[in-house]
Amino acid sequence: MPVHADNGRRGVGALLRDLAEGSGALVRSEITLARLEAGEIASRLARGSAFMAIGGVLALLGTLSLFAGVILLIGDQWLSRDRYWLAALIVTVFTGVVAAVLAKRGASHLAPSALKPDETVETLKEDREWVKRQLTSGATSR
Repeated sequence: MPVHADNGRRGVGALLRDLAEGSGALVRSEITLARLEAGEIASRLARGSAFMAIGGVLALLGTLSLFAGVILLIGDQWLSRDRYWLAALIVTVFTGVVAAVLAKRGASHLAPSALKPDETVETLKEDREWVKRQLTSGATSR
């Protein structure tokens, strides 16, 4: 059906062309959004990995450096009969708690919910609905 300027009706070909152009622009926009979100996810991965690595290194260094000095201090000053084994246990528990807190913080940055591209999924749903509306509006304008 030819397009008539006087009544504003458009032909099926024009509607399909508009749909194809709009869909192409939409796909390009979605790809751009997905790239941006992938970069953000990579940044979160790097940050989470850094927290976990720092936590692990600090746990190791803290344990090694504190064991010698603090165990001797606790064993000599606060425990009767030089109970160095008990002093060692106290220091181990303390450094273990610090390491666990840092590892948990790093793991929260690596959780699957933090890595999901929420905006892309949502806009893809919206785009699907838009295409459906375009197809149904084109079918009813004949």
